[in-house]
Amino acid sequence: MTWFEALFVLVAGVGAGTINAVVGSGTLLTFPALLAVGIPPVLANVSNSVGLSPGTAAGAIGYRRELEGQRGRMIRLVPASLVGGVVGAVLLLTLPDSAFHAVVPVLILLGCVLVAFQPWLSKWISVPTHTHRGAWWVIPAVFLTGVYGGYFGAAQGVLLMAILGLGLDANLQRMNALKNVLATFVNTVAAILFVIVADVDWLAAALIAVGSTIGGFVGARYGRRLPPIALRCLIVVIGVVAIVTMLF
Repeated sequence: MTWFEALFVLVAGVGAGTINAVVGSGTLLTFPALLAVGIPPVLANVSNSVGLSPGTAAGAIGYRRELEGQRGRMIRLVPASLVGGVVGAVLLLTLPDSAFHAVVPVLILLGCVLVAFQPWLSKWISVPTHTHRGAWWVIPAVFLTGVYGGYFGAAQGVLLMAILGLGLDANLQRMNALKNVLATFVNTVAAILFVIVADVDWLAAALIAVGSTIGGFVGARYGRRLPPIALRCLIVVIGVVAIVTMLF
């Protein structure tokens, strides 16, 4: 990796950490960046998961004030995220590379669509209709999102925001804080598994880790001031680039 490529990956990490703290879908920045510097897709995905873990944790720490009073929710939902993250990581490691090549463009496209339609999702999830404990389907839905996050993770945050907002009674800022915690556990447990049993491009992972940690704190502090439409457009553009790169 050249110095320019290393800087490119680092900057992508900063952007991903910022976006993950505010919206989710930072993978749509870092994953194409790793592909662009010549890292094979599966190795890029593993290294990306390892690198983004500290940044996701930084975003969760930055939103710690919004987590006050949500201990019960975390106790109920974190185990579902942990188990889902392990299952998703195991699927990534056990399924053939051909399955990854076939599935990931679809997942990226799904992520782009979810991000593009986030204003409509926000309208749906802003209506509190359930008790403090939440709807019965929230835990299994969080588990399935954890599986998705452990396998790839693009737009994991958007999926979690939709699930939590529809199934729980709380405002969006508190849901975003809870989303950051759940995504942190998914990414961390998957990263630990990858470090133990998979190959990791440690330079790429380190660059993303440094960048995403900086971005996580920046996103938690300043992210609400950024125009949402600008973030959505950027993610969609990068996602389309990733799809084209993988297919052609």
